[in-house]
Amino acid sequence: MAGIDFDYYEVLEVRKDANDEEIKKSFRKLALKYHPDRNPNDAQAEESFKQINEAYDVLKDPQKRAIYDKYGKDGLKNQGFSSGGGGFGDIFSSIFEDFFGGSSSEPQEHYAFDPDYAIRLNISFKEAVFGCKKQVKTKYKSCCKACSGTGAKDGKMQDCKRCGGKGRIVIQQSIMQMQMACPECGGSGKIVVDKCPKCVGLGYESVEEVLDLDIKAGIDNGNQLVYRGRGNEVKPGVRGDLYIKIVVSPDEHFIRHGSDLYLEVPVFFTTIVLGGRIMIPTLKGEVELNIPPNTPQGHQFIFANEGVPELNSTRVGRLIAQINITYPKSLNDEQKALVTKLQESFGETSKPYKSFIDSCFDKVKNWVKDRIS
Repeated sequence: MAGIDFDYYEVLEVRKDANDEEIKKSFRKLALKYHPDRNPNDAQAEESFKQINEAYDVLKDPQKRAIYDKYGKDGLKNQGFSSGGGGFGDIFSSIFEDFFGGSSSEPQEHYAFDPDYAIRLNISFKEAVFGCKKQVKTKYKSCCKACSGTGAKDGKMQDCKRCGGKGRIVIQQSIMQMQMACPECGGSGKIVVDKCPKCVGLGYESVEEVLDLDIKAGIDNGNQLVYRGRGNEVKPGVRGDLYIKIVVSPDEHFIRHGSDLYLEVPVFFTTIVLGGRIMIPTLKGEVELNIPPNTPQGHQFIFANEGVPELNSTRVGRLIAQINITYPKSLNDEQKALVTKLQESFGETSKPYKSFIDSCFDKVKNWVKDRIS
């Protein structure tokens, strides 16, 4: 994977702007791939496993990551942080913590359902560019009051027989022992014997809610809004977060890339020959586009501050107008005569292929002559 002096981002196979979830996901995948038990007697896999843990130990910590990004490993050492990943015990602890939501020595609170939930919100191109206010109806899960969200009748649960109520089991892998969440109870240490008659064992009921959303100008397709405390109610008065993924419908004319807009401008061939001025649309209205004579196909004209406003910034993107030369699909007799007369008026200039053919024949003759001699 890497040599002695390795880059943490390369080791975890993520970009430098990767978010916490992307880093964690890659860590999990690579930690399993290079786990010593999956690669017995493989020194390289063991070294890679250590490097993965070392890299994750730094990149998962915002303070360490900021120092590393600015000053590298030397900066971490100067700030009193160790860049070493530690032994296998540290590695196993790190994997356990991220796989099962906490260290093996700390009891974790378990809920019958996820505190967070996500929905999609479809908005128009115009609403995304200029911002808007939306009212949406959602349904969140609210813990069943009859069973206190346990899903068990009268809230009475029993200790899991497999893990003895600890929520964790110990497994032996080669010469090492590891702890993992009990598959029987999902790590809670408790199991439901009799289902709650009100929620039929689900542990929750669905509650409708109307939310008034303020969508900022410049939001883009795939962006995500987070509303803290508007997720599922896992116990009375305790709610998770609501995640709203934005889906923006495409526009008929504009193509968006970040804060820039692209616009294909059809221009008739006579305007290309003669040059001219035309009006093109922008988000705010229209602007004049000055087309010099003989402007080539695909040429781009850039208008500053005519694009999309950036989120949480005063900056506005560009409008990039790209020329698409158009020609008549057919000509009537009068138009053909005019075009023919125009072509003849240029004389030999209108026949550039002649000089091309002559020069081509000369090159062939010279080539053959050289080969014979």
